[in-house]
Amino acid sequence: MGRLAGCGRADALGVLTEAFRPSLKLKVIAERWFHRPASALWSYAVTRRPVRRLGTRDMQSGMSKKDIERLIQSISVLLVDDNHYMRKVVRNLLVNVGVKNVYEAADGISGLEAIRTIAPDILVLDWEMPLLNGAELTRIVRSPGVFPMPDIPIIMLSSHGERWRAVEAARLGVNEFLIKPVSAKALFDRMVAILASPRPIVKLGDYYGPEPRRTFAEPERPIVPAKVPAGAALN
Repeated sequence: MGRLAGCGRADALGVLTEAFRPSLKLKVIAERWFHRPASALWSYAVTRRPVRRLGTRDMQSGMSKKDIERLIQSISVLLVDDNHYMRKVVRNLLVNVGVKNVYEAADGISGLEAIRTIAPDILVLDWEMPLLNGAELTRIVRSPGVFPMPDIPIIMLSSHGERWRAVEAARLGVNEFLIKPVSAKALFDRMVAILASPRPIVKLGDYYGPEPRRTFAEPERPIVPAKVPAGAALN
């Protein structure tokens, strides 16, 4: 069960704050979580409702449009964004593509609590939030042995499209990264990809999350021709 198994409240709090030092604001989160014994947290982790995924037969036979519609209608999505207007916009997009169960959280701390209590199938998360932003929340969620649902699929939204953000999101274990304003089709396509063709969850060193599509350290540098000294013979 990890380092929290059998720990008392004080010990569990120490494990969590040590794991995410130096973010002192996470002590508030730990206090909120551990008002019950750690054993109760792990009891929830064991009995939580599993994410709906397709079996081997579904993958081999392919999916019809009706299959996809039923799949999207059967899931629950948690939307975490501090901007009320953006939550309303994204909620409407999700409803328009067929999602029937959409839950909301107005900040990262509330989002963590909602994941623990609702056990959604997909987390749609904004990067830019006060107190606990999307990147920090993802680090906590992708911590097996500390957080009870480390495998939950995550779609990260951001108003900024710098390449480093997409790379950092992948390093954190985010399944998909989308730039605002996001379209209904983009959300729909990413959710179908997550549910119909899920990447296996792997642990590679400090990384925990969906199997990377490529190696993080892979360089992307333009090919520069070698300089040939003047007068050198060319074979």
